[in-house]
Amino acid sequence: METRAGGLVRSRVANACDTCKQRKIRCSGVLPCGYCVRRRDPDSCRYTAPRVRRPRPSTTTTTAGHRGDDVRSSVSHASGSPGAASNHSVVRIGAPVQQQHHHRIEEQHPLEEHEDTEVPREARLLCDAQGKLVFIGDCAPLSFFQTVRRLVTTRVDAHAFAPETGGYSALENASSRPSVSSGYGALPPRVRIEIGPAAVGAYLEVTRGLIDLFEDDARLERDIIEWAAEDHGDDALAGAVNYLVLAIGCQKIEKGGEGTGQQYFDYARNVALASLGGNLGVASVQVFILITLYSLGACQINAAFLFFGLAARAALSIGVHRTAVNARFGPDIHRQRDRLWKSLRVVDLFLSTSMGRPPATSDVDCTVPYRQPDENGREKFDLLNASVQIFLVIESVVVEVYSRRKISPRLTEGISRELRGWSGQWLERLKEVVEDNEEGDVDAGVVNGACQVLASYYYAVMLVSRPFLMVELHRRLSDGCSSPTTTSGKSKLADACIDAAILMVEPIQDLIDRGLMTRRAPVIVSWLFASSLVLGVGLIGGFGRIIEKYCRAAITALEYFAQTDTHAVQYSLIAKSLLSTALEYLETKEIQERARRTASSSQLFGLIPRTPRGSDGGLDGPQSKTNQAAGPGESSSKPDKPHPSQDDAVMQRFGFDFESTFLGMTGTPEFSVFSGFEENADQTFGALNLFPLLDGDGHIDLASYF
Repeated sequence: METRAGGLVRSRVANACDTCKQRKIRCSGVLPCGYCVRRRDPDSCRYTAPRVRRPRPSTTTTTAGHRGDDVRSSVSHASGSPGAASNHSVVRIGAPVQQQHHHRIEEQHPLEEHEDTEVPREARLLCDAQGKLVFIGDCAPLSFFQTVRRLVTTRVDAHAFAPETGGYSALENASSRPSVSSGYGALPPRVRIEIGPAAVGAYLEVTRGLIDLFEDDARLERDIIEWAAEDHGDDALAGAVNYLVLAIGCQKIEKGGEGTGQQYFDYARNVALASLGGNLGVASVQVFILITLYSLGACQINAAFLFFGLAARAALSIGVHRTAVNARFGPDIHRQRDRLWKSLRVVDLFLSTSMGRPPATSDVDCTVPYRQPDENGREKFDLLNASVQIFLVIESVVVEVYSRRKISPRLTEGISRELRGWSGQWLERLKEVVEDNEEGDVDAGVVNGACQVLASYYYAVMLVSRPFLMVELHRRLSDGCSSPTTTSGKSKLADACIDAAILMVEPIQDLIDRGLMTRRAPVIVSWLFASSLVLGVGLIGGFGRIIEKYCRAAITALEYFAQTDTHAVQYSLIAKSLLSTALEYLETKEIQERARRTASSSQLFGLIPRTPRGSDGGLDGPQSKTNQAAGPGESSSKPDKPHPSQDDAVMQRFGFDFESTFLGMTGTPEFSVFSGFEENADQTFGALNLFPLLDGDGHIDLASYF
């Protein structure tokens, strides 16, 4: 309280906006505040939540009781402080990405709701195909797999994912043939004119919704044919771009095309690397993006990550991230350069998310618009715009959740609002494209591109809700219960993760059944692998036996891609092993439950005799009791006995040595895999009331917006 000479008493607001703090003037404490309204700049009014300082626990007496005393003392101190957090503030989510380097402003609530929740750290070092250690970050599907593997082997079955044979790394596959080592100046390979139209069509099919590099895709085929007929022209770098278009197309159109495509790729790569010392231009950016995409199609994801860095630096060097610069070249070039930058952002955010590494591009100094409204103010249908917008949401999830390794109820609610905003603009239109069953010519490229964007949206939902799924799964496995007795905010978010995984599988399987899905889809393969892991642990956690149907559909889809994608081969085997473990676990639980029920009802009609048969293997023999008492994961007494499902040709065990291939060697460092997580999930993740609106009548359920 503040008292003045006239006897007036005025209450001080708990928190002032950033502008009023900077100018040291009185703030009304609302959004927007009175000062910002008078300045006619209400959008600049922001509130930064004051930090609550908590005393560090003693290193010698770190106990639950001391931690509770620390928190209580912090609460009492904050409640009496003039700068303590008030009960109302604002979440400013959905601001331009240029401003998202600032942390999200969370609504201010009492300390127990304002406290952040730690997200398990999943980053680690893995081995590539050559045995070199490389970094994989927290948000990567491979890191999520290692977390799932650790939880399943410690809580469900110690022999899940058991090593049976040696194997190769799922991170990156060694090239099936040595690359051509000829340098720049070697004779260019002969272009097979007869495969030109098919190769260009295949290129457009696999890149739709991912990149858009040329002024006119419809004219691309004619331009390449004319270039080939003119003995490749004089511009070596422009020729390298054409060679790479054909190389990416040859990856898809025929099995023998990999040899032709590899020749085109080797020559174009050498020309591109030799051109780095010269003048950079649009062709420089195009050529390294195309090298990146060819490497992705060849399952060389680490090489793709490195080559993309050159594309990003080349793009920044010529200013394609500034639309005012692009506009100087005329309308057609302006559009091409703008879309070139958007293509860079999409590929960059896919690579950084799938590998868990920082992106090479950012929007801090970018002015290229990612939206294109029509005359009615509605977003024009554009797959590249839809793709870059959902990847920007994914980027915010990675930055705000996985990089900070914390998530709060208000942060989760703000991200869900962004996802709902994207869903309202794009979801229905994309689903119409994917589900269009009308007779006639169907543009497979547009259909595949729409499916890829949908898969990215569902992966964004899984990414933000995945920590809550793991908390709920750990609680259920620790308590031995198959389903919660009450529905909480955390369990609803876990359900949203399961729902997103199911909804991702459905359109992919539908397009495969209709013969429209391309087999070269690295984005879909990566997200589908994460979906199969979510579905597998969802089945183990008792989220419904119907999940088994979608687990099998995900495996079928991965096997479809496995015909040309060697990553998908290994992913499908992992998913099979996880499903097999889940089914065995559920069967064991059902047998135990049936045995408990039988024990209480067997005497009702004399179904089972009272006198035990002895120790000759009867129902009441001691060996039987010992087996019944053993839990699903307590098989240490028989470690060498294979599971019954190992003989099943369809659901065979995973046959790769995870300890030697994923972790490289004995003692390979893991940064944090459930460090302290398994002992007490509730203490690690906090007593959260995640999404108070979910517990009331708000009905903010991510699953209802798909």
